[in-house]
Parts: sequence; C-alpha cells; structure tokens
Amino acid sequence: MKRLIFATGNVNKMLEIKEILGELPVEILSMKEAGIEADIEENGSTFEENALIKAKEICKLAGEMVLADDSGLEIDYLNGEPGIYSARYMGEDTSYSIKNKNLMDRLAGVPDEQRTARFVCAIAAAFPDGRSFVVRGTIEGMIGYEERGKNGFGYDPIFYLPEKGVSTAELSSEEKNSISHRGNALRKMRELLEHEELL
Repeated sequence: MKRLIFATGNVNKMLEIKEILGELPVEILSMKEAGIEADIEENGSTFEENALIKAKEICKLAGEMVLADDSGLEIDYLNGEPGIYSARYMGEDTSYSIKNKNLMDRLAGVPDEQRTARFVCAIAAAFPDGRSFVVRGTIEGMIGYEERGKNGFGYDPIFYLPEKGVSTAELSSEEKNSISHRGNALRKMRELLEHEELL
C-alpha cells in the first residue's frame, strides 16, 4: 500500500486528517510515524506558500507523497491578525488560554458586527516527480466574549458560530469535521487526489 505522509506532529490534527482521508487507498502517517525529523522555516507570506514550503521540503527528505497544511485565524477588526502567525502569536510556548484572552481583550467594546473572523486552512500536496497542488478551506464566524467548550484546541473556544449558537470547541468532532476549515480543505484535497488519479 502506498504511503502518504502528513507533515505534522500535532496529534489532534492527525485524528482529524485520518477521519476525513481514511477512505483513501493509502497508509496515512505523521512525520513521527514515518521516522522523519525536520525543522522547516515557514517563511512564506501566505498560508498557501507556507503549506507548499513544508510539503516540498518533507517530500525531498522522504521521497514519498507528502501533504502539509498551514492554518490560522484571521480577525477582520485586527487587520487579519494573527493570520499566518497564529501558532507563533505571542510566542509558540504561550498557552492558548492566554492568547485567546489577549485577542478578546483587544476586541473589548467592539460590537458583534465588527467581530467577524475566519479560520483558514491551506493544504499542499507534493510528489517525488516534482508536481505540487494546493487547496484552501475556510469557515466564517466571529470572536466570542468568553472561552466556551472543551472539544476543540487552539482558538476554537473563542471562535463563535452565530448560526449554530456555539463555539467550534462546543461541536462534536463529527460536526466540526463536517464544517471546519481543515475539513473543507481536506475534502477538496481528497477530491483532487482522486480526480487526478494521483494515488
């Protein structure tokens, strides 16, 4: 069976990936499971550029098909911050409860209609023959006034979905995967891989 390496060490992310891509006729491995160690500088200016940098570098090391993602939160009132710096916002070792509180504090007094935000996920695929593809998935919402829910990770507890009346951290994993930015991008990537007969 062919192997597909997903360039992440994030356990939560791998669960999501395996749930959505599980039907593909490939063995899906994290970098750790594939025995690959690499620290890649993501110095692109967009989610797409960073995902491609990661996918291509790991593909060179592995000599196998690689998927990589770059994702983050864009808050319109804050000119798109934290954006591509979402994971590094306030320092990589800073807890998300501190990051979330900081973002809510920066939006203090800002009315609902100006608290619009979206999660963005770009997923890139790189192949040993040099081909590469990238897709984007998004989910629109707003920044809430308090952390809510325990099911998500990262910024999920403050990302509120007005039409559902919950934060993304209050959704079950099935509900979240069906509408999330990563879920949307993974489904687009699955369609592309199947359509292009890349597997």
